[in-house]
Amino acid sequence: MRMQDTGMVTFIGVAHPWMCDVMGHVNVRHYAAMFDDASFQILGRITGEDATNHKLGWADVRYEIDYKQEVPAGALLTIRSHVEKVGTSSLTHLHVMSGSLTNVVHAQARIVTVRFDLVARRKTAIEAALRKAAEALSAEAAPG
Repeated sequence: MRMQDTGMVTFIGVAHPWMCDVMGHVNVRHYAAMFDDASFQILGRITGEDATNHKLGWADVRYEIDYKQEVPAGALLTIRSHVEKVGTSSLTHLHVMSGSLTNVVHAQARIVTVRFDLVARRKTAIEAALRKAAEALSAEAAPG
């Protein structure tokens, strides 16, 4: 199975001309926004809720993006995501951005996110139910 075929679809969009820099391809700031949107989707699937829980949340602590192929204006994009690892208080998720029509991998982001107590302002353990949901979204568990 190819890397761009694993996981669930967490983002579908288009590279608008206003997203491009003076070199004619999507600027890095917009990759981050698209990967952030994909993160909200996968984390929402894990918690079963949107970002309205004001006691517990998630905080990204590491963001690593590999740029593989330029994205020109007008490109149709799809991001597929899966969980790579679940720790005590953190999880690592991988997001792969590909051309929707071409399947060319343009970029991938590996993100480490911690479960965050919004009142105490510190990391906390991932609840058992959320751990199970996150493990179900791993590449091994995801349908092809």
